[in-house]
Amino acid sequence: MALRQALGRGARLGRGLLWRWLGGAPPPPAPPKPAAFLARRPQQPPPARPGFLREAAARLGLTGGPPSPGLLLFRQMAPRVPLGPRRLGLAFGLGLALLEPALAEQRQASEACKGIQTIFIQRNKPQKEPLGLFRQQGFKLEEYSIGRSIGKGCSAAVYEATTPFAMPHKASSEPKADHFDHYDGSDAQTGGGKLCQVGCWRTGFPLAIKMMWNISAGSSSEGILNSMSQELVPASGSALSGEFGAITPPRQLVFGKKRLKPHPNIVQVLRAFTSHVPLLPGATVDYPDVLPSTLNPSGIGHSRTLFLVMKNYPCTLRQYLCDRSPAAHLGTMMILQLLEGVDHLVRHGVAHRDLKSDNILVEFDAAGCPGLVISDFGCCLADKTIGLKLPFTSWYVDRGGNGCLMAPEVVTATPGPGVVIDYSKADTWAVGAMAYEILGAHNPFYGKGGAALESRSYQDKDLPPLPDTVPLEVRKLVGLLLRRDPAKRLSARVAANILHLSLWGGDTLSLEDLRPAKMVGWLLHQSLATLLTDRFGDGSKVETTLKRCFLANLEYEDLFEAAALLHSWRSIVS
Repeated sequence: MALRQALGRGARLGRGLLWRWLGGAPPPPAPPKPAAFLARRPQQPPPARPGFLREAAARLGLTGGPPSPGLLLFRQMAPRVPLGPRRLGLAFGLGLALLEPALAEQRQASEACKGIQTIFIQRNKPQKEPLGLFRQQGFKLEEYSIGRSIGKGCSAAVYEATTPFAMPHKASSEPKADHFDHYDGSDAQTGGGKLCQVGCWRTGFPLAIKMMWNISAGSSSEGILNSMSQELVPASGSALSGEFGAITPPRQLVFGKKRLKPHPNIVQVLRAFTSHVPLLPGATVDYPDVLPSTLNPSGIGHSRTLFLVMKNYPCTLRQYLCDRSPAAHLGTMMILQLLEGVDHLVRHGVAHRDLKSDNILVEFDAAGCPGLVISDFGCCLADKTIGLKLPFTSWYVDRGGNGCLMAPEVVTATPGPGVVIDYSKADTWAVGAMAYEILGAHNPFYGKGGAALESRSYQDKDLPPLPDTVPLEVRKLVGLLLRRDPAKRLSARVAANILHLSLWGGDTLSLEDLRPAKMVGWLLHQSLATLLTDRFGDGSKVETTLKRCFLANLEYEDLFEAAALLHSWRSIVS
């Protein structure tokens, strides 16, 4: 605000000096605005964007080439003004007067971005009960018909399920049985580990029930919920009302964890409740040791545990990539979905800390486009008091899971007094590593031997090249996501904006002049097209959802930073 006032006063001073020098009277000041008008006028400083000073210098003719008309006028007037404060004031005021249109253009662009953002924030909210569950339903295990086992991991088992009130999936492009019968790996909905059974995904079971293994949390509901509170971070607002009644206390006060608002690329826990451990199909063979003694005399589990009800997804990202190699455009959209999900986590002060292709779920829209959802929050950092910065005072502090895809600043941290690990860009780094898998290359941080890299010791120059079929901007973006130094690493928001502009920017970024007005015109066109697609339901639902996410998170500075980077990369090629 102080800078804005100073610029305004400088511009007025410059105009006054200029009028006096030309021999005329300065124009009368504008009449003051009514108090009511000033009260409702948003008081926000004009946002700065990268390259603004360079553009300003170009407007004044200070960067080479032919001088601007403003500079020519100043050169003609300068010899007539004696040296001293008056000449310096004239120069400064004239420069600010010439810059004022640019500042006004940026201010208008910022206000346009905020207006678009306001419209799409409301439209970007997912359906509260996407599978037809009602507020007082689904809080008892007896209400569910449990089918086959989907898989098991190191901390849970998951089963397909349905209820009389559950709605079936509406996706028309569903994977066939033979696509997934041969897979044998980790399952995202169980938290990793070997699959005990991977059969055909059946449309008659739209729900998945995740049964946590309770070895040390006791048998009280309060103890179980507190011990497994990380699993509840993506739970919906009504997911726990079955445990606490109609009035649910704030989860932050009960568990000390942050609440993650719904997002299209984040799994949503629809119901969470505690119940007695049942003897489910395959339990005595697949996980006998964690059963309670009432079901297995040698079992060490407690008789009561936590159950999570979620949407049932056809496959994981790992399974999808084992069967298919997406084209460059589709692969870019898949990476973009992960970045949108990670940006949502960062905005809410949550770090997943266990991103891998086994923890990404996939569904398909009517056009057959894969929609990606981040799941399994058992290792997440979501403490309401520390946010994304974890005090690392000893080796006993949990830094997360999946050491292969642990960001360099996390894996190389040494504990000690005052040491803090910043996770604000750790998940973004993991997305960069997974991008290799999505784009048809081997993940360089998997495996052993000379070809594999370690996040602890690799250098930026060691990253292997991506296939030539991958667009240049995507290759450069992946390299910036995997920078060892988090200060040089792109944020998830800027990286997502780059991919949005790369996919749908078109001719907007092919011009040399990236003026705010040009960008706003493109944003308005995208907004209208997205609203019409939402209204009439044409095209890919995944693509439309991505555009809604982009427009709901519009920030002037982040958008122009992304545009400047993308434009510089394309300029090098041309």
